[in-house]
Amino acid sequence: MRVPEWRKIANKIGGMDGREVRHRSWQEIRKRWDILLSRTHYDFSRNAFADDGRRTGSFFFKPSQVEEIILLLRQRVPHAVEQTITKADRILAHRFDILGFEDLDYGEEIDWHLDVVHGKRAPVRPFYSIQYLEFAEVGDSKITWELNRHQHFVTLAKACRLTNDRRYADELLAQWRDWQTSNPYPFGINWASSLEVGFRSIAWTWFYQLLDSIGILPADFRREWLAAQAMHGRHLERYLSTYFSPNTHLLGEAVALFFLGTLCPELARAKRWKELGWQTILREARRQVGDDGMHFENSTYYHVYALDFFLHSTILATMNSVAVPQELEHTLEKMLQALFVLSAGGSPPSFGDDDGGRVFDPARNKAEYLSDPLGIGAVLFHRADFKSLIRNPTEESIWLLGAAGASRWDELETSPVSSCSAALPASGIYSLVGQSGTLTVRNGVGARQSRGHDHADALSICLQADGRSLLIDPGTYEYVGPDNLRNVFRGTAMHNTLRIDGKDQCEPDGPFSWKQSLPCRTEQWIQGESFDFFLGTHDGYQRLLPPVRHRRWVIGMKSGVFLVRDVVEGEGEHQLDHSWHLASELVVHRENVFRLKDSMRGLAMLHPGNHGWSVSVHRGMWSAVYGKQSSATVVNHGKRANLPAEFISLLIPLEDVSSDAGHISFAKDDRLVPGVRAYEHQSPDVRHRFYFSSIQGIWNSGGVSSDAEFVCVTSEAHGGPIAIAFVNGTYVQTVENQHFRTIRKVQRFEWTANGISCSDPEAIESAPEECVTTQLAQQTE
Repeated sequence: MRVPEWRKIANKIGGMDGREVRHRSWQEIRKRWDILLSRTHYDFSRNAFADDGRRTGSFFFKPSQVEEIILLLRQRVPHAVEQTITKADRILAHRFDILGFEDLDYGEEIDWHLDVVHGKRAPVRPFYSIQYLEFAEVGDSKITWELNRHQHFVTLAKACRLTNDRRYADELLAQWRDWQTSNPYPFGINWASSLEVGFRSIAWTWFYQLLDSIGILPADFRREWLAAQAMHGRHLERYLSTYFSPNTHLLGEAVALFFLGTLCPELARAKRWKELGWQTILREARRQVGDDGMHFENSTYYHVYALDFFLHSTILATMNSVAVPQELEHTLEKMLQALFVLSAGGSPPSFGDDDGGRVFDPARNKAEYLSDPLGIGAVLFHRADFKSLIRNPTEESIWLLGAAGASRWDELETSPVSSCSAALPASGIYSLVGQSGTLTVRNGVGARQSRGHDHADALSICLQADGRSLLIDPGTYEYVGPDNLRNVFRGTAMHNTLRIDGKDQCEPDGPFSWKQSLPCRTEQWIQGESFDFFLGTHDGYQRLLPPVRHRRWVIGMKSGVFLVRDVVEGEGEHQLDHSWHLASELVVHRENVFRLKDSMRGLAMLHPGNHGWSVSVHRGMWSAVYGKQSSATVVNHGKRANLPAEFISLLIPLEDVSSDAGHISFAKDDRLVPGVRAYEHQSPDVRHRFYFSSIQGIWNSGGVSSDAEFVCVTSEAHGGPIAIAFVNGTYVQTVENQHFRTIRKVQRFEWTANGISCSDPEAIESAPEECVTTQLAQQTE
C-alpha cells in the first residue's frame, strides 16, 4: 500500500526534535526571503567587505613556490603534466570528461543547467523548488553539478602555469563570467545543493591562487572574485546541511567555509566562516568516523571522500597556525590505517556507493586511485608502510606539501609490505590474507547513523590476488536515470552473497534510504598462524514468512585456499540464489577455472560435485565508475530447498591456471553424524579436511574426533597431517593417532611444524592417548 506524501512528511516532522524543526523552518523562511530580495534587484554581496581591507592567509603554496612545484611535477609525475595539458586543450573546445563519461561535447556555448548525457535541462527557477532527484525534470543532477563544480578551472589554471599559454586563462575567465550571468542568485539547479556551492568555491580558490601572481588576471579581478566568493559563503552559512545531509555534504560545506574564512579575510564574515567551518570539521571528525577509522557511511568511496576533506583542511590549518587537536590527528591516522587495510590486496574493494567525484582531481575517480591519500599520510605521519603501498608520490601530494613534503617522502625508508589479516570491527570489514590472495568480507554492523550510501550486501566478499581483482563489487552506476538501475546495483543480487526468495536483504525506500534496518553480527573473528576464521550472520530475511537467517563462514588458509560456507537456517521451502561476480578481466579457461585476459593467473572456483544446486554462467552488469556500465561474468547457483540448507565454495587464486587446483567433495565416511558436516579438498600437493559441528560435546566423524565447532586437518597429498587446528573446543584426535588437548575450552588451537599456538597458552596440556580414549568411552556410555 502506497503511503501518501503528506503522511511521509508528517512522519518525518514527527521524528524531529525542537531544535531541528526550528533550524529547518528558519532555513525555509530564508530561502523565500532571498527570492523576494532578488526580485528587488538586491545586491547579495553588498556589505560583503570588511573596512580594514586585510589581505592575509596562506594557501598550500606561496606564489614564489609554484615554479619549484612545477619542476617537481615534471620530474616526479610527468604523466600527470601531460594529462593536464591534454585535458585543458579539450576544455578549450568545450569537451569534458565528467564522472564516467568521456569527451562530452558542450558545444560553442556551455549550458550550465544541462545534463548533456541525457539531453535534459533543469529549469531556472527558485533553487529550493527544483526536484533535483527527479530524472524527468532535470536528468541526472550529478552530471550537471560535476561540471558546475568548476574543477576544470583548476585544470585550465595549471595548464596556463605549465605552458605559459594565456589561452587557458582567457578561456577560464570567459567561462567564469558566463557562469555568473547564467546563474543569477538564487535561481537554478546550481544553488540547489550547498555541497556543490562549496566545491565550486574551493575550485575558485585554487584557480585564483595559481594565477594571481603572474599578472594574467585583470587588475580589479580580486574584488570581483571576492564578491562572488562572498555570495557562496553567505549561501553556505545560511543553508548548511546540518540536518538535511549530515555526512560528507556537511563536511564539504564546512571545509569550503574554512577555506573562505582563512583565505579571504577582506570579507566581513570571514572570521565567522573560519570559526564555524573549523569547529564543524572537528565535530564531524568525532561524529562521522568510527573507532576503527572507517567513515560511518560504510562506503569505500565515501571514506576516501571524507578523508580528502579532512586532509586538505588540516594541512591548510597548519599553514595558517590554526591549532590542530591531537584528537583530529589521531582520527586522520586511523582513517588512513583503515584505507591501508582495504588496500593491502590492491585497489580497495568498492563497497557501498561510488560517488564519482574527488576533492582535488575529479579524473582520479576509479578504484585504482582510491589509495591516493596514503601518499599524503606517509609524509604527515612518517609512515613508511603507507609509502611502500603507494610507491610514488601523487600530483596532489606535491601541490599540497610542496618541496618540503617531497624531501620528507624521500627520507622515508621503504621495504616490501608484509600483508597480514586485519579487521575493522566497528564497520564489519574483515581482511583475510593468504599466500596467494586477499579476501575481504563485508558484514556491516548492527546499527548505523546513516545508510543512505550503503548497499544490501551483508556478508558479501571481494577477492584479490597479486594486486588484481578476481571477485568484485559491481559498483553503483547511477543515482537516477532512464533505466532506473539504482536499486538494481545496490541490491543483493549484485553482490557476492546469498539472495532468498528473490528479495533483497532490505527493501529500498527512495534512492537514499531503506525500509528496514539490516542487523548484522560478527559471531567469530579469529586470526591464526595457519588460518583465519570468520563467522557472521544477518537478519535481513527475518521479515520473510517463515523467517530465515543467513550465516556465513569464511576460512582463509595461509596457503592460499579460501573456504566459504553458507548456511540458511529456518523452516519451510525457499528459493536460494548465490552469486559470484567476477572481474571483467576474467574469462573462462576451463570448467570452474577463470583466467585473466593478459596473464596465466586466475581463479579456481570449486564446489562439491553432488551439491544439488543448479549453475549458470552469464554476462552481467558492473560499473567501474559512476555513469559507466560494462559487462562481466557472473556465476549463479540456485536451489529450491527445504531449510536448513547449505552451500560450499572453495576459492583458490592461481598463479598458473594450467595447474591442477584439485577438487572438493563431501567427506565419504560411515561415521558422519547429524550435526557435523565434513568436506575434503584434494590437490596434487596437499589435502585439507574441514569439519563443522553444531552439536554439544564430543563428535567422531571422518576419522577425526573432537568437541570443537570447527576443525581443519591439513595433510600431505599421500601422507599424514602436517597441521591441525580447531576452534572453540578442548581437544582433537585424528585417525593417524595425533591428538591434542587443552585443560579448558579455547577459542583457537593450532599445531604446525613450528609447534603449538593457542589463544590461551596456559590452557595447553599434552594429552596422553589413554586420556582421549577414556574420554571417548565416557561420552559413548
